[in-house]
Amino acid sequence: MGRMRANLKNLVISGIVACSFIFLWMISVSKQDVPTDGRVEDKYLEMQARLEMAEQTSRQRFTDLQMLRNQFNFLVGLVTNNSTVRNGTDSGPFSNLVNEQGQNFSDQLASLHLPSIFTYLPHLTGHPESLKPVYKLSNNRFGASIVIGIPTIRRDKVSYLSQTVASLISGLSREEQDMCLIIVFVAEPWDKPYAVEVGDELKQTFPDSVSNGLLEVISPPAEFYPDMDNLKQTFGDTKERVRWRTKQNLDFTFLMLYARTRGFYYVQLEDDVIAKPGYFSIMKTYADSQKNSDWVLLEFSTLGFIGKLFKSSQIPVIVEFFLMFHRDKPIDWLLDHFLNVKVCSPEKDKKHCTNMIAEVRKRFKPSLFQHVGTQSSLKGKTQKLKDRDFGKQAIFRAHVNPNAVVTTTMKHYQKYFAQKAYVGEDIFWATPPKPGDTLDIEFKPPVAIESFLFRSGNADHKDDKFKDTDVELLEEGSTGDNYVKVGAFNDEGIASNSIPESIGLVKKLRLKCNIEPANWVIISEIHIVTKKEDKR
Repeated sequence: MGRMRANLKNLVISGIVACSFIFLWMISVSKQDVPTDGRVEDKYLEMQARLEMAEQTSRQRFTDLQMLRNQFNFLVGLVTNNSTVRNGTDSGPFSNLVNEQGQNFSDQLASLHLPSIFTYLPHLTGHPESLKPVYKLSNNRFGASIVIGIPTIRRDKVSYLSQTVASLISGLSREEQDMCLIIVFVAEPWDKPYAVEVGDELKQTFPDSVSNGLLEVISPPAEFYPDMDNLKQTFGDTKERVRWRTKQNLDFTFLMLYARTRGFYYVQLEDDVIAKPGYFSIMKTYADSQKNSDWVLLEFSTLGFIGKLFKSSQIPVIVEFFLMFHRDKPIDWLLDHFLNVKVCSPEKDKKHCTNMIAEVRKRFKPSLFQHVGTQSSLKGKTQKLKDRDFGKQAIFRAHVNPNAVVTTTMKHYQKYFAQKAYVGEDIFWATPPKPGDTLDIEFKPPVAIESFLFRSGNADHKDDKFKDTDVELLEEGSTGDNYVKVGAFNDEGIASNSIPESIGLVKKLRLKCNIEPANWVIISEIHIVTKKEDKR
């Protein structure tokens, strides 16, 4: 028994040391990634989020070890009672040791314990195998920029899964495939053969994506789910619907917790959607460009739980809220309530609450995903929801550009500032510029530019384009007005070019108008590619 205690103590110490090592390693790796091209602030926020995720993982591991110790003490207590009952007498040193462990167990019960998944799903206590996929087809890819989760179930008439996966994979460039992870979650815990069937089909259809780690398939164990036959019926829903929505909440919980350690962002989809080409870079750029680090949710579709992007580091808190009320309401309602509880004040009115939620729940337009299925996962239900925003062309395109301050002599309209266009938050919209007006981009610090792209006008205002406007740059060390012309807007309202190798570090890049156009002007896209920019 003494050896068992020593082994347990060593296990706890080893676990803490391992978590500390992982934490320090992540710090050292993050320090090596410090950029030199001006995007220090973005990298700092990313590093901060990764450290936060590492700390949460470390705390969770420590809690798991404490729970293991509690369970061990409990078993020792049982041994004590059984031994006393059988022998009817004190069994010497062994009895003393066991009584000591029993006292430790009593002390543990008297201390405070933080909630965990076992608080909300108590049937999982003592069954660690219930927290692991019962089926897994994976090449174990970690460190993805975006993890995409796709729950799927057996449908009676038609399956949209292969169409959905094909749409996602075909919309990725080769570089984007290295940064993405797609996890198909077969939510049929009582039908493992079906999960194997889905895995075999996807492996046959997308062999390269499975072998290189882009695509993986998992299925949860039946033991993860509690008794689903005695659920309280609420909101006038039938017993079948309550069972369906409760299981769906637990499906999302398992998938999100499994996926959170695999990448920086997590996106929730469904198994019957199609994606717009270029969706990955748009999502990543839009997420990276959010200067307010307090955001909770980015939406790339208006429908249900489709196209919802989260920071992986925040998933444990969100999932815990889902688990608290997984028997009570559907997942999209719970998400609304979570945001309301997080940012709304009971002392303020509904309008104030709406504005506060808008600060942490940001919507990208137009939608990147469209719902194509008509057969719901709830048997007998027809689902004809369509995202009306999906077919619209984007009014602007976001890119992660080098750090810079953007100013202009043009008169902007309402909230459409030039700086917002540069960071990919909105368009720049101005009244007709006069000859000599400029839009100046001052890089901090100066950068070596490989190429540039300026796109004027958009789908809603096709004639609001720059005409007879030059693109000029000022090299570091140059004085006065020694700008060098490196391009100009064409008849389509686009200025795009590569920078000659002879050009060194660039201090400023500007647009200079030579005439006064008949219409207002819009800049819908700005992309400055630096020579040191990571193409991944």
